[in-house]
Amino acid sequence: MKQNLVLLLIFFLLTITSCVSTKVFNDLESRYAEVKMQRNSYEKSRDSIQQAWDLLDADLMEVSTYLKRSRDSVSQAREQLTQWEEKYNLLKENSEQKIQKSIAQNNALLKEIALRKTELQSRSERVDQLEEMIQSQKQALDELKNRLSDALLNFEGKGLTVEQRNGKVYVSMENKLLFKSGRWDIEPAGKQALKELAMVLEENPDISILIEGHTDNVPFSPNGALESNWDLSTKRATAVVNILLENEQILPQNLTAAGRSEYVPIAPNSTTEGRASNRRIEVVLSPSLDEITALLQTN
Repeated sequence: MKQNLVLLLIFFLLTITSCVSTKVFNDLESRYAEVKMQRNSYEKSRDSIQQAWDLLDADLMEVSTYLKRSRDSVSQAREQLTQWEEKYNLLKENSEQKIQKSIAQNNALLKEIALRKTELQSRSERVDQLEEMIQSQKQALDELKNRLSDALLNFEGKGLTVEQRNGKVYVSMENKLLFKSGRWDIEPAGKQALKELAMVLEENPDISILIEGHTDNVPFSPNGALESNWDLSTKRATAVVNILLENEQILPQNLTAAGRSEYVPIAPNSTTEGRASNRRIEVVLSPSLDEITALLQTN
């Protein structure tokens, strides 16, 4: 637009003045060339600015897109972080509950172990006490057996034996030492043996004394006083009890009389010797089990 005005002005001057000097013309032409160069320079600058603007606009779009993606990513990250925090808190809460539960179970187990340990210690102590009691009773029985053997030494070989078995002491006396056939009153030699026995028993008031009467299997003919081998064995056992009770130091509550008839033989009844062995009185001496029983019943 500016260039056109300059041209019109020059043309007007040329028409008004018929004679224009060469110097003026050259000057105008020079200015025209300068203006034209400036116009070209401006156009180039405009194009350069436009290109720069286009580049900046493209960069801005790229930055905006990146920024949007970054914001979305940050938003997603925050949301995921929130979810992780919730999961962590839930897991932490559950873990604490499990830990507390585990601690409670462990404490209960420790208490149970301590209780079992105490019970085991108590049982171990009771076992030690039982062993001491049993050993003490065994020793007492050994001493009792030896004492009886010494006291009844004069009667050994006359149908009297003393032995220890099954935790008891057995004094066995054949009927030939005590009774005549079919009778239950005790012979003098038998009474003497029983008195010697009673003197040893009075030294052991804690011993239980079982007197068993035994017969052979020869059928007994009932008479007015006796009905059977059961009756005879019982009367003989009772007769022995009465002799022992002549010693006032023997406690009646420690004595038991039992008739076993022919049903606990120690030898065959098919021979004379066997039947003689089966006709006997056995005095079974047992230690008192009251202390052991009480200890076993202790919780």
